[in-house]
Amino acid sequence: MKKIILTILVLFTTIFSIQAQAQRIDNFMVKENLTQNGKLAIIVIDSTERPVESISGTFVFSLNGFQQDLVFHDGIAVVKHPLESSTFVFFKHKNGQKSIGKLYYVHKADKELKPFKIYGLLLLIIPAAILLVAYLFKRFLAAFAILALIYVYFHYAKGLDLSK
Repeated sequence: MKKIILTILVLFTTIFSIQAQAQRIDNFMVKENLTQNGKLAIIVIDSTERPVESISGTFVFSLNGFQQDLVFHDGIAVVKHPLESSTFVFFKHKNGQKSIGKLYYVHKADKELKPFKIYGLLLLIIPAAILLVAYLFKRFLAAFAILALIYVYFHYAKGLDLSK
C-alpha cells in the first residue's frame, strides 16, 4: 500500500512540475507563413535551431517598435498584418531574463516572402570596408598626382618636349 501511495505521489509531483515550468522563448526564427498569404510566421527554436513545439500561449513581441500580442500554437505564431512590399523588420521579445532582438530584410516577390537575417556585425563591417576602400583610393590618387608632377618636371627639365 505504501508503494502505491508513493508511486502516485511521485507521478503527481512529476505531472505538476512539468505543467508548472514556465514557458519562455529563448530563440526564434522568421519564415513565411505556410499559406503564403503575405504574413510572416515566428517559429520558436532551441539552441540547435530545431523547432520547440511545446510553446503555446500569448507572448508579447515588438515589431519595428510596435507592441503586438502573438498567439503561439505548437511553437508557431503568425503576425496579424500582411506585408505590402519588401521591408526591414526588427523583431524583439523580452522574457524574464533577457531580451532577444533580430533584424530581418523581408523581400516580397510575386506572392512569396523571403526573410533574410541581417547580423549586427555586418552593420559595422560593411561601412568600415567602404571607408577603407575610400581611404586607399584617396592615397592612390595622391600618389598618382605626385608621380605625375615628377614626370612632368623631369620631362620638361631634360628637354624632352614632344612639341619640337
